[in-house]
Amino acid sequence: MNETTNKRDHEVGHRDGQTQAFLNARLVDPASGRDEIGGLLVRDGLIADLGPHLRRNAPENSTVIDCQGNVLCPGLIDAQVYSGEPGQEHRETLKTASRAAAAGGVTTIVVMPDTEPVIDQVSLVDFIQRRARDNAIVHVHTMAAMTRGLAGEEMTEIGLLKRAGAVAFTNGKSSVTNTRVMRNVLNYAKDFDALVVHHCEDSYLSSNGAMNSGEVATRLGLPGVSQVAETIVVERDVRLVEMTGSRYHAATISCDASLDVIKAAKARGLHVTCGVSVNHLTLNENDVTGYRTFFKVRPPLRHEDERVAMVQGVANGGIDIIVSSHDPQDVDVKRRPFQEAADGACGVETLLPAALRLYHSGHVGLVALLKAMTCNPAKLLGLHSGRLTKGAIADIILVDLDQPWMVNKDLLRSRSKNSPFDEARLQGRVLRTLVAGQTVYQYASGQDG
Repeated sequence: MNETTNKRDHEVGHRDGQTQAFLNARLVDPASGRDEIGGLLVRDGLIADLGPHLRRNAPENSTVIDCQGNVLCPGLIDAQVYSGEPGQEHRETLKTASRAAAAGGVTTIVVMPDTEPVIDQVSLVDFIQRRARDNAIVHVHTMAAMTRGLAGEEMTEIGLLKRAGAVAFTNGKSSVTNTRVMRNVLNYAKDFDALVVHHCEDSYLSSNGAMNSGEVATRLGLPGVSQVAETIVVERDVRLVEMTGSRYHAATISCDASLDVIKAAKARGLHVTCGVSVNHLTLNENDVTGYRTFFKVRPPLRHEDERVAMVQGVANGGIDIIVSSHDPQDVDVKRRPFQEAADGACGVETLLPAALRLYHSGHVGLVALLKAMTCNPAKLLGLHSGRLTKGAIADIILVDLDQPWMVNKDLLRSRSKNSPFDEARLQGRVLRTLVAGQTVYQYASGQDG
């Protein structure tokens, strides 16, 4: 995060040794269960102190920020972000993705290997790290490909890639259909205590499908994708985890049957976790009725009953993490008939306010909601962030939970504008984002509509 970049975005940095005092805040730390009125001190990029004793008192010569009772919590960790860099920079770059993330209160993004070329070599992991260091204003980590070219046939060098900095291994948007290859990946990953993240979708059952299979698809005349296409892969993978003893994460489940499989696996003591996209927590198949391609995502938006089951899964802890599944697509591939349009929606900037719909509706408590976007993904990926505690890195955000606003896609910082929440009324605004103690985003009233 260089000073020039911050100045160009009207963002404010702080010199080492200078103390920032955030007073009169509602401190929310899902890792410890803390939810109380107090304050927090930041010094040298770390949290120096926090608690109710700092509600109104700041050390001498410190920069005071009055939080006015708003929530001060760990910055979000978005564990599924697709970037176009390298190879498809017209869709998104690490620079634009990081600025969108900062505006949405996301202080860490994990980029997927679905690029051109695919991130399946040590040199490409290093490339992402260098580009992020030079251009990104938030932390950027990489998931490397677990098969060469994401073709699902030949394993990558998992050990070397992990040593180079890959935090997990995935086949991106495609499933590994070859069960033998999947077993070998899990076996090999276990030797390095590497996390395998898998998109669960049987490509034979989902081929040519455009939306969720059911009455709505029939009425719209669109080919459907059954939830069985997802659950059957989850069930297979859990059996392989049981055989190999490896660590496994189902990337984005979308139906109750898949969640039941995950819960049963956890009950048997398997190292299995799962995530859900914020799209599948807040939208359903009825949103597709206008044939608007911004709602075409993978897995497809499901029936309302499945959405409710996913929300309950977050509330009771059955679902471990929430991701944006940020997948920017340009107009050339989105402005097409629904069946022909590309899958994917951008969402890193709207992850938190969209998720807050569940809090405002009373279906998920604030601590449980933030837990799925802070300390849980940090623990899953082995990151030293996602918590408010003395000595922790000062990745923190200030949030007004109640401020209403309307999404204007033209004002989103992502290079592509395919947001399913375009023109949606959301409640909750990130006021300030700090990464390692540096303010990388500060909301200015009126600039974002």
